[in-house]
Amino acid sequence: MQPTPSSGRQWELDALRGLMLVLMTLTHMPTGFSPVLSQPFGFVSAAEGFVLISAILAGRVYAARGERHGFAALRRGLWQRAGKLYLCHAGLLLLAFTLIAWLGVVRHQGGVTGLLEYFFIAPATAVPAAFALAYNPPLLDVLPLYIVLMLVSPWLIAHGQRHGWRGLLCLSVLVWLAEQWGLSAGLHALARDLGWPVPYRDMGAFHTFGWQLLWVVGLWLGARRAPWPVLRWWVWLPALVFVSTTLVWRHTVGQDPMPGVPAVAALFDKWSLGPLRLLNLAAMVALLLASAPLWRALPRPRPLELLGRQSLPVFCAHIVIALFTLAFFGSVEVLRPRSTDLLLLAAAFAGLFAVALVAQRRDQGGGLRLADALR
Repeated sequence: MQPTPSSGRQWELDALRGLMLVLMTLTHMPTGFSPVLSQPFGFVSAAEGFVLISAILAGRVYAARGERHGFAALRRGLWQRAGKLYLCHAGLLLLAFTLIAWLGVVRHQGGVTGLLEYFFIAPATAVPAAFALAYNPPLLDVLPLYIVLMLVSPWLIAHGQRHGWRGLLCLSVLVWLAEQWGLSAGLHALARDLGWPVPYRDMGAFHTFGWQLLWVVGLWLGARRAPWPVLRWWVWLPALVFVSTTLVWRHTVGQDPMPGVPAVAALFDKWSLGPLRLLNLAAMVALLLASAPLWRALPRPRPLELLGRQSLPVFCAHIVIALFTLAFFGSVEVLRPRSTDLLLLAAAFAGLFAVALVAQRRDQGGGLRLADALR
C-alpha cells in the first residue's frame, strides 16, 4: 500500500475506513437487517478496523510532524484533533439529551429511553459526567475512546521515536492482559467505594485498557512507515482457515459464539477486545495483505474513499441519523416491512454521501462536483 503520487494519501486506507463506516451504519441503524449485517465477516466488527486504521493514519501524519517540527508541534496537532473530536461529541450529547430524549418520551420509544436510561434516572449527575467523558451512552461511546487515546498519543509517539516501540508494545500487551482479568471493573469497584456515582455499565461499552492495544499497534505501524510486508503461504493459509471458520461459525450460531458458555464469549468479547477476537482481526489483516495484488487490480472504490476521507463528519452524521431513526421508527425489535427498512437504509446512506460531499467541498474551497469527488 503506497501513497498515490498526486495526493500523498493511501487510498486503500481511506477505502477501508469508508467500508468500516458503511458497516457501522448497517449495524447501528435499527432495522431488521442489523442482526445479520453486524459483524458480517466473523467475530470482529467494524469498530476494530476503524480504530486500527485511524491509529495507523494518526501515526503516519503526526509522527512525521514530530520529526520535522518537534514534540510541541506533535502534541499541538494531536490535541487540536482531540479538541475537534470533543466538540463533535459535545454536539451529539446536546442533541441526545434534548431533542432525541424529548422525542423518545413523547413518542414512547423504548429504544431511545433505554439508550438514555441513566440520563432519565439521574440527569443532574449524567449530564456533567457525560461532558467529562465519564458517562457514555450506547452509540455515543466511540468518540470518548478516541479522545482519550488522542490525548495520550503525543507521549506514545515521542517515546516510540526516541526509545523504540518494543517496550511500549510490551507494556500495552500487559495492560490489555490486565483488562482481560477485570482491570476496569476492579478500578470502578474501588471508585464506587469512594463515592463514584456512575454505574460501570453506563461508563461506555468500550474498555479503554483493552482497546489501547489496538491503538498502540496502529500508531507503531503508521509511525514506522515501512512498506507493507509480502506474506508467505505459511502465514496467509492458516489465516484463511481461521477466517473461514469464524465466518461460518458466526453465521451459523449468531453473534454469541457459544450461547450459554460465558468463558467462550469472553474469548471473543468485543468490549474488552478478547484474545480470539484479536486473532480474528489479525487473520483478516493478513488476508488483506496477502490478497493485495488481487484487489489492486479491481477498480478503485471511489465512493468508499470519499466516505473514508471525510470520516469524522460522516461518523457523526451516521450517529445523528441512527438517533432520529430510533426516535421516529423505534428499535430493531419493532417489526416493520422489509421495504421500510430498505428505504431507511437508502435514506441514511444518501445522507452520509451528502455530508461527505459537503465536507469535501469545504476542504477544497468550494466548487466541487459529484464527478470530481469520485474521480
